[in-house]
Amino acid sequence: MKSGAKTPRLLIGSEWRELPRTKAVINPYSGEEIAQVVDDASGTTLVSASSKSAKLKTGGNVAAAKEVGKLVGERAKGKGVTKVVFDRGGYLYHGRIKALADAAREAGLEF
Repeated sequence: MKSGAKTPRLLIGSEWRELPRTKAVINPYSGEEIAQVVDDASGTTLVSASSKSAKLKTGGNVAAAKEVGKLVGERAKGKGVTKVVFDRGGYLYHGRIKALADAAREAGLEF
């Protein structure tokens, strides 16, 4: 965003709420789980984790999603990021997506 620009806000019910500028992006491919924490204001990736970077033998299952969620949560907390918006990328919130989100919450991310 430009300097001096207004903070993005969202109308929820009858009140305006400011949106955080960081988001957790999930990409569940068939053989791999990828999660990133992205700063929307600057367009940079703050932390990332994948089933390959975690050196897991299998990648496209719920157990791998839990490990990746835990890893991205710990890395984000290490960088000082705690509040994010969870961007599921149009995928339904169940299975691997839910497991990754729950593990990231347990590791310290708030969304």
